[in-house]
Amino acid sequence: MHRDLLPTDLDYPLAFVLVGLLLLLLGRRLFWLFVAVIGFVAGVAAAPFILPHQTELFTLVVGLSLGLLGALLAIFLQKISISLAGFAGGGYTAMTLCVQLLGPAAAHHPAGWICFVIGGIIGIVLMNLFFNWALMILSSLEGAHMIVKQLPVPRHYFPYLLGALALAGIVVQAGTYRRSPKAEH
Repeated sequence: MHRDLLPTDLDYPLAFVLVGLLLLLLGRRLFWLFVAVIGFVAGVAAAPFILPHQTELFTLVVGLSLGLLGALLAIFLQKISISLAGFAGGGYTAMTLCVQLLGPAAAHHPAGWICFVIGGIIGIVLMNLFFNWALMILSSLEGAHMIVKQLPVPRHYFPYLLGALALAGIVVQAGTYRRSPKAEH
């Protein structure tokens, strides 16, 4: 299993697959869920680095707290949350791709963090210029990642399966976007 950026022992594959499916297929319509998931993933990934030697419960509380904060931001402060979600989603996606290409050590190497910052900046730009399309792409990528990392897939097949699922999610979301009577934003 791919637990590349989640260094804890969290093991809730069904929950990750279900949330991944929601993001993959409904990420644009459930913007608050996308921001909440990004906040949760960031919290779970950051907690062991910020306060090492904590329990799994602590890691979950940090992740859930940041996820809840992200959802509230998405609901009440949409413009700020768009930029934060774009940065976190773009950065996390870039870091994940970097780890897949360069190996797990890249997550702790400066090159991995440079990928994160560059991906984050690209995410901010995309989210602000092309909100609906960026949200469809980033939520599909994150949803696909959450699903694929739960599968016992050989490492060299990971990018192909991730790409195929993400593309399917983008196609599904784009189909519902075009049918919407009034596209938001």
